[in-house]
Amino acid sequence: MLSANEAVAEKFYWLEAPFIYRVHEKPDLEKIQELNKFLFNFGLKIKANKDNIHSKEFSKILEEVKGKEEEKVVSNLILRTLKLARYEAENKGHFGIASKYYCHFTSPIRRYPDLFIHRVISEYIENNYDIPKKWIETYEEYAKDRANQSSEREKVATKVEREAEDIKKAEYMESRIGEEYEGIVSSITSFGMFVQLENTVEGLIRFEDLGDEYFIYDEDRKRLIGEKTNKVYKIGDRVEIRVKKASKLLRQVDFETIENVGGRL
Repeated sequence: MLSANEAVAEKFYWLEAPFIYRVHEKPDLEKIQELNKFLFNFGLKIKANKDNIHSKEFSKILEEVKGKEEEKVVSNLILRTLKLARYEAENKGHFGIASKYYCHFTSPIRRYPDLFIHRVISEYIENNYDIPKKWIETYEEYAKDRANQSSEREKVATKVEREAEDIKKAEYMESRIGEEYEGIVSSITSFGMFVQLENTVEGLIRFEDLGDEYFIYDEDRKRLIGEKTNKVYKIGDRVEIRVKKASKLLRQVDFETIENVGGRL
């Protein structure tokens, strides 16, 4: 399937045909550097510079954490670093699969861009690749418009999907108030930290639910430091939590700490 997508994209790129490509550009170096600050907690690092960013570096990290308890957290961190794939009328390559030419050709039932390029391909074949200039100009405009619309609708669908998942997860936790779990710190913010459980539910521990101690937010290294004890919370730490509250209407789950099993400065 992947080979078919690449072969079709390359052929019609060189034909300069009006087309819709699946585009996934390289991540920004600054974001990779931020990612490395978090990966440091797991003894990992993405090797990259402004002239040398390869998708295989990300694949190596994912392979290293495969099956480990931190796999979900690391996968989410990498997803936040990578740019979103989208549809464009201009070929810009696909970083995620290391492909110079790529389109969605193989699933017309699921995606409109597949259907669009099938129409283009059919037109070229039926006319023995002798296509009127007027038709090409018209479909070039169609390609830009349809690519943009498909990308926008994809964003909407993804947003709805995530919201639906959050609702069901919060609904699931509503009947588990007071229960205790062990999870992994998945994110540190200026208002608290998020902890992800093994069942993929992610909840927020606000500063007031971190115990009696006041914690300082270290923005550069994205960690929390206890003012008196130097207790540290950082991404990747395992923590014992208690479910404080959950609301499917707000799509939120709140935790409170039982104890910290993280490190010290």
